[in-house]
Amino acid sequence: LICEAYHLMRDVLGMDNDAMSQVFENWNKGKLDSFLIEITANILKFRDSDGKFLLDKIRDTAGQKGTGKWTAISALEYGTPVTLIGEAVFARCLSALKNVREVASKKLPGPKMINTVKDPESYVDHIAKALYASKIVSYTQGFMLMREAAQQLNWKLNYGGIALMWRGGCIIRSVFLGNIKQAFERNPQLENLMLDDFFCNELAECQNSWRTVVGLATSSGIPIPAISSALAFYDGIRSETLPANLLQAQR
Repeated sequence: LICEAYHLMRDVLGMDNDAMSQVFENWNKGKLDSFLIEITANILKFRDSDGKFLLDKIRDTAGQKGTGKWTAISALEYGTPVTLIGEAVFARCLSALKNVREVASKKLPGPKMINTVKDPESYVDHIAKALYASKIVSYTQGFMLMREAAQQLNWKLNYGGIALMWRGGCIIRSVFLGNIKQAFERNPQLENLMLDDFFCNELAECQNSWRTVVGLATSSGIPIPAISSALAFYDGIRSETLPANLLQAQR
């Protein structure tokens, strides 16, 4: 999600590393306060011994430790739509296809011109809200997976306690986890994090910006699979009726 926000600011808004670093520093003072946002701000402004930005020298192919893949496999095994982690894993796989991407960049057509944004500052706010909303969806899916596994394996999990534990030194530690703990304190049987009043209101506040960002990225030819799939999940979960009846008829 953070990489997609960076991609949008760099390639659509045309921001330089120092400007993006300042944005992440500002984000780290609000709802997006987290370890990963903090180090992203530092990474963006770090210069090598020759005075050039170190980030710009790093090859855009990502490796994997396996945790995302294991989670995606578990999601399939338990029949839980953990779409964001799945998309994150596949985005890493796609990044590894560097040679193919270099050839495709010269052969496959895209938008003739990337959209020009007249007011970049307002779009930075849109991106922040899209990132925040997508983060809510990602944690929602993670807790859905844990709940399903607990039901099938007869585990008794303290979901608020898990959120609190992650705040204590994990790479995903953030202030946001405190809101999750409070949600489960209000309702220990909470089936879906997005149905908690706090998170429901946060998503309502963000959804227009979220849609604006996905639309801008699509029309600009910028891939944001995690943010896009988060919005698709949000729209899916709030749909009383889905077209799965046709799928059943086809079977």
